This record gives sequence, C-alpha cells and structure tokens, in this order.
Amino acid sequence: MKILYGVQATGNGHITRARVMAPALAKEGIEVDFLFSGRSPDKLFNMEPFGEYQVRRGLTFSVTDGKIDRWRSLTQNSLIQLVKDIRALDLQEYDLVISDFEPVTAWAAKLQKKPSIGIAHQYAFSYPLPGPGIGRVMMPMIRFFAPVQQGIGLHWHHFDGPILPPLIEAQPYPITVQPGMILVYLPFENREQIRQWLSPFSDYEFHVYCDIESPENEEHIFWRPLSREAFRQAQACCDGVIANCGFGLASEVIQAGKKLLTKPLAGQPEQLSNAAVLEHLGLAEVFSELEEEQFYRWAGRLSPDPVDYPDVAAALARWILNGCHQSAGMLASELWQDLAAEPAVV
Repeated sequence: MKILYGVQATGNGHITRARVMAPALAKEGIEVDFLFSGRSPDKLFNMEPFGEYQVRRGLTFSVTDGKIDRWRSLTQNSLIQLVKDIRALDLQEYDLVISDFEPVTAWAAKLQKKPSIGIAHQYAFSYPLPGPGIGRVMMPMIRFFAPVQQGIGLHWHHFDGPILPPLIEAQPYPITVQPGMILVYLPFENREQIRQWLSPFSDYEFHVYCDIESPENEEHIFWRPLSREAFRQAQACCDGVIANCGFGLASEVIQAGKKLLTKPLAGQPEQLSNAAVLEHLGLAEVFSELEEEQFYRWAGRLSPDPVDYPDVAAALARWILNGCHQSAGMLASELWQDLAAEPAVV
C-alpha cells in the first residue's frame, strides 16, 4: 500500500501529527510520501522523519500583532499557483491520499477520483461543539479548503460524536515541575508585546521559544530558538505554559499535566472555538491581554493530573491498512474506552 500524505504546514500541530503517524504507518508496512504546503521550505525544521518530502506553496494566512491580517492573507496567497500545483500533482502511483487539512493533495485526489481521508482537528467541526457555534462557519470553509471523502476529527472530548482523542506523541521526558519556570510559545505575537506582558513578573522565569537564530537572555526572560527537542524538554519540566490556542500544543500540555494560560489568535475561528472548549472542559484559562491579577491567580494553581491519551496513531494505521472499513464511530468508541482519565464536561 502506498500513500501520499499532505500536511498543512502553517501550524506546527499539523506537522507534529504527521511525525506521530509516520512511524505508525511504517510499522504496518505502508509506504508513505509526504507533501507539505503553507510554509516556506527554509522555515521548516526537524523534518528528518519525513525523508525526501515535497513542498508546495499551498495556502496560508498572515498575522500582524496577534491578529489575522486579512488583506495580506489575500494578497500573499496565489490561487493561480495553487491550481497549477493541484493539476500538476500526479497521484497514479498512490492507493490513498491522506490530508491533514492540506489543500493541494486533497483537491488533486478529488479531481483525480482517488480515495482520500482527512485526519485533522478541523474535521471535528462537523459535529456540535461547546462554544459560539463556530462549526457552522467553519465547515463550508473546511470542505472548500481541503475536501476529502471521509474526515476524521480529533478533539479533547468526543461530545457524543465520532471524534477521536488527540493524535500526539508520548512525552519522551520524565514529567517534573520546576517551580516558577513558565514555558511560552506565542508565535503570532510580536516580540515587544510578549516582552511587555512578561516584564512585570520578575519573580517568574519565562522560557520563550520564537523565530531567532541563537539564545538571548533578558533578566527573567529567556528567548530560545525553535527546536522540537528542546521545547519538549522544557515542556516536561515547566510549571505552566502560556501559548496561543493551537490544538496540538494544547493537547501536549494537557497530556503532560501542565496548567495552561492561552490566548486565541484574533480573527481565527478555530482558535476561538478551541478557547471556548478549553474553558468549557476546565482545561485552561483564556486571556486577550495578560493582566497581573489573572496571571498570579493562574500561576498559583496546582498542576492538573496528566491525561494518558491512547495510541491513536497505531489505531489509525491499522484502520487504514484494513481499508478504512470500520466506522469512525466504532473507532472513536474503542479509543475513548482506552482513555483512563477522560476530561469531564462541566
């Protein structure tokens, strides 16, 4: 069996899911080629698990000062190039296309009538979720952006639908707590804004991962270059995490049993929905401007219990090898039964 696996590379969560799926698919003897779009090739890092992967321009969004910049997003994307890439992608040698919300592979599969499945958090919006009803807005866009024959959604709770638990790798480092050490990942905020938010809290130590070449230290703020390995080490020993509302990172924080203070990216419906669900499940506090009272209240909380998510990647790889015949509902039911500490809806 040979698969083309398309990954939307705008967010690191999509790439992380592919990192988890790659060895699971290989273990089942499935041959996989990877295609990434939505990010410049020079901005991709720690890509060794994907071998000789392909890159296309795809579609992405632009951010200015923590908000979606709709004009730049419109002008910097090229629908002409997207159509060219879709038409040029030859799928003859593949038995199946998997899309993690990646448009080039999804549309190529649709046009060439190749079997396709989607594995992504976004496909969970097909079902009712807590919060402001964003799914009604999201689903038409999702169907247009990355259409697939069957979408497998992932979330922190099943909400009585055929939604699977998060698809993340096991934490490779022992979970400890270094009091006062806060891990920060706010890639959509500008550095000066992050500095203003964190500067007043000199009794805490902030390790901020961002797009820089080498480490920089400013009193109690430690700026660190992007590194998957170093980030996971910091995640394992930190006292808490401040981050945007990306699904992948929030899942890792919940898995590790770390308290989460999160800021949804303004104008991004998925992150607004994630924030609402996190609050609904009691898994995080949400902020738009980091205020002293909220920070100290959050920082003073005890760490939550870790959540031991089941091996979703292995289950999906077996499901794919067996022709995707089992219903998504049955697959979801089996995986949630394996979860020892399913989050309670509050």
